[in-house]
Amino acid sequence: MKILVVDDDLYIQQLVSIHLGREGYQVQRCGSAEEALAYLEEHSADLAIVDVMMPGMDGFQLTKLLTEDLQIPVILLTAKGQLEDKERGFLSGSEDYIVKPFEVKELLFRVAVVLRRSERAMETIIKAGNIRLDRKSFEVEINQETIVLPLKEFELLSLLASRENKVTTRSTLIQQAWGEDYEGSEQTLNTHINRIRDRLKKNGASVEIQTIRGIGYKLEEVQ
Repeated sequence: MKILVVDDDLYIQQLVSIHLGREGYQVQRCGSAEEALAYLEEHSADLAIVDVMMPGMDGFQLTKLLTEDLQIPVILLTAKGQLEDKERGFLSGSEDYIVKPFEVKELLFRVAVVLRRSERAMETIIKAGNIRLDRKSFEVEINQETIVLPLKEFELLSLLASRENKVTTRSTLIQQAWGEDYEGSEQTLNTHINRIRDRLKKNGASVEIQTIRGIGYKLEEVQ
């Protein structure tokens, strides 16, 4: 599991990263919201731990972007403990809220809970338009007729379908289908996406894959 730690306090960055690393998590540290968003243009994360009070874009704004656009769960980490701040944190989309100073064991416990919750949210059956994907059997139904997709194409389509009408970055798609250590050309992703497009059109799907230039792809209903 990869965790993104976003905090302008270097000490907090180091403290959180060291303890998460000891638990076996991969950790990426960023000193600002802008740095975190730049990192996520080319990499993925399973969870973000975000400080509220940062120069530039604050933690509430970053949380809204991470949860709504990238579907990355967020734990907010802040010195603010007032009820109004907690309410704003949850309204921005955070999964949990930890007030500084905090016990490291509590942070690790909350990280584990949020990650388990996120894994359970990954549905077995995904529906988008008139297509239905079964992640257990790896079957795809379009207009109630089953078609067979190669595994890589199925993984790419299932990720796009699970995020219908939301942009998925190229890096996230590559890591989902080929893994973190993939060193091949991005042209391979383009080829697979084009094949999926052809299959969807050929079989009368009511959804199509849109290219979001410079970012990635989005599955949406055909107009």
